[in-house]
Amino acid sequence: MKTIFYSLFTFLIVYSVNAQNKKKRDANAIKKMCGCYEVTFNFVETFSYTKDSLYKPSKAKTDKGLEWAQLVEDGKNKVSIQHLLQVGKPSKPYIVKHWRQDWLYQNTDFYMYNGDNTWNYESKSKKEVKGQWTQKVYQVDDSPRYEGSGTWVHVDGKSYWENTTDAPLPRREYTKRSDYNITVRGNRHEITKDGWIHDQNNDKVIREAGKKDIVIAKEKGYNTYKKVEDSRCQAAIDWWEEHNSKWQLVRNKWEAIYNRNLDLALESKVDNKLLYKYLFSDEMVNAEEINNTIESFVKK
Repeated sequence: MKTIFYSLFTFLIVYSVNAQNKKKRDANAIKKMCGCYEVTFNFVETFSYTKDSLYKPSKAKTDKGLEWAQLVEDGKNKVSIQHLLQVGKPSKPYIVKHWRQDWLYQNTDFYMYNGDNTWNYESKSKKEVKGQWTQKVYQVDDSPRYEGSGTWVHVDGKSYWENTTDAPLPRREYTKRSDYNITVRGNRHEITKDGWIHDQNNDKVIREAGKKDIVIAKEKGYNTYKKVEDSRCQAAIDWWEEHNSKWQLVRNKWEAIYNRNLDLALESKVDNKLLYKYLFSDEMVNAEEINNTIESFVKK
């Protein structure tokens, strides 16, 4: 009996140590996405399934930029990274607050996009997300975009994470396309020796209540992040140091909203003005004003 007990005890210790080592390796892979990068964005529509003879595929899009990925939070079960675009002349660059990604270990609370600026709250069991990391992606104003859970894989010298989830139309599309309302995003984040890759295989989907989803086209996305010296992103680093306290207030308000664990629907505009237009104003720095502005976009 003692032999069985000690064998089980030893197994549990080894299992726990291995799990912690795996978690640490996962977190280190995530944090390798921080730093200064030369970024190339590539998107092309690959297959069309619509029967509409007038359908026109989206034009292939390729763009480049310099992006700073700032480590915002490095906690026991959370890693948060804020992306900042550095554009314009190198001698006098302009900083654009870009997307944010939060990584949560064994997260059970989800906001799943369901079209029309709505996200359905879903709670998963601990068993469903065991050993997994949730990537939560946010808009430039820190409102929700999409999220999904998956396991980081470290094999054959590769470190990558994959997930497929529903998302709003990408920024490059939603001002130009109205013939579909959901992007089913197949996301793969892979760490490379030069930086990292965001590899996407996406479906363009029409979703209507009570009807089966219709896939009208598929899209390939391939974004490369090549690591360069941090000094090239010094303007973005300085900008974040100056503005982080304001955006911490914004994140705090959104966190309070997410913690309600209720379905979430947002207004597209309030007084004919987009949320990011309010929040990007240099005059909006007061916590009460920030809170009231964000709350005004939450549909009751």
